[in-house]
Amino acid sequence: MSFFQNKDAYSALKFPEFRAFMVGNTLFTMALLMQEVIVSYEIYKITHNPLALGLIGLAEVIPYISLALFGGHYADNRDKRKIMQISLSVIIFSSFLLLYSSLQLDSQSPDFHIYTIYFVIFLIGLSKGFFSPAASSLNPFLVPKEVFANAATWNSSFWQLGAILGPGMAGFLYAYLGLAGSLETVIVFLFGVMICLFFIKKRPVPPKAVSHESIWQSLREGIVYVFKTKIILYAISLDLFSVLFGGVIAILPIFAEDILKVGAEGLGILRAAPSIGALISMAFMIYFPPLEKAWRNLLIAIAGFGIATMVFGISTNFWISVVALFFTGAFDSVSVVIRQTVLRFYTPDEMRGRVSSVNGIFVSSSNELGAFESGVMAKMMGTVPSVLVGATATLVIVSLVALNSKDLLKLKVAKKVESED
Repeated sequence: MSFFQNKDAYSALKFPEFRAFMVGNTLFTMALLMQEVIVSYEIYKITHNPLALGLIGLAEVIPYISLALFGGHYADNRDKRKIMQISLSVIIFSSFLLLYSSLQLDSQSPDFHIYTIYFVIFLIGLSKGFFSPAASSLNPFLVPKEVFANAATWNSSFWQLGAILGPGMAGFLYAYLGLAGSLETVIVFLFGVMICLFFIKKRPVPPKAVSHESIWQSLREGIVYVFKTKIILYAISLDLFSVLFGGVIAILPIFAEDILKVGAEGLGILRAAPSIGALISMAFMIYFPPLEKAWRNLLIAIAGFGIATMVFGISTNFWISVVALFFTGAFDSVSVVIRQTVLRFYTPDEMRGRVSSVNGIFVSSSNELGAFESGVMAKMMGTVPSVLVGATATLVIVSLVALNSKDLLKLKVAKKVESED
């Protein structure tokens, strides 16, 4: 049977710890994305400044990038679950701080409230610098190698489920419960993540990961491995540049408030649309993984992402915009599954934390720096022109990469997966 058709679509879900991890991952995604939508809308209501939205991404990505490589080193040499628990505790504390600030709005200036939001986002970025590499490197240890590809698809599917429910709920929670009530819901979800972590056993550190080399040598080893493994480097680089230039998530409050004029409820729908597209695409890929001719599929998916972004940029109709965002998520999900599968199979166990941290830096750079880039470009040239320029840049980049990576078109990721079966 060809690997293009999955042998057991539910194989990864047979493992209880993986199920607990997925539930926790969903709640974590929901909580942070709900908080992101809430604070973005709050800041834009106060400032009406696109640059203020871009600074949210910058406030998170700077501490994350600064610490992620160290987080990867410690994830390879320490108890991954404990690192996640400590990091999550800091995130919960930060969310309580944000809630407290929202309850004091009547007695403090709007500027102080905005600075508090940026400070909380900064603390969350610091914590994610340790949480994300630990979580990414723990995940492959929860299932055997023969179901890695299936686990990658389910992992992405659960993430997308959280990415649908979180932003979708955020708009309605903000509209009906207000700022404080919405933030209280976020905190409840974060405590749910902590409970899920208790259902995952402590994992021993792989013997090869324990060494007497300095932390700088350890970090260098992880970086060198990524840059010398062409398929990993190209896969994460394509994701970086496509989302960096083509992403529009950060400036959706501008479209909701000023262009489409649909308010907080409409913002929730717009923010959830890419994830709905991704979830439907993931459901299809559970049965038909895109690993036959993987590199070709990756290039097509990113080109489709750029075209859908361009359609969104020129649309003035709410539902056309929703459909365009739906397809950005559907195309992006293909690249996510391919990239995660590549990382799982081309990374040694003893280096998963460090390689995951490098990948995390690329992903966060595309998301958070992309958010900053979107805010700056919208401020400089206008919201719609900035989206069109970014979409065009994405199409140019994927074309250049396609011309320079023809050898990867022959690579059979599916064959490597089958050889592990």
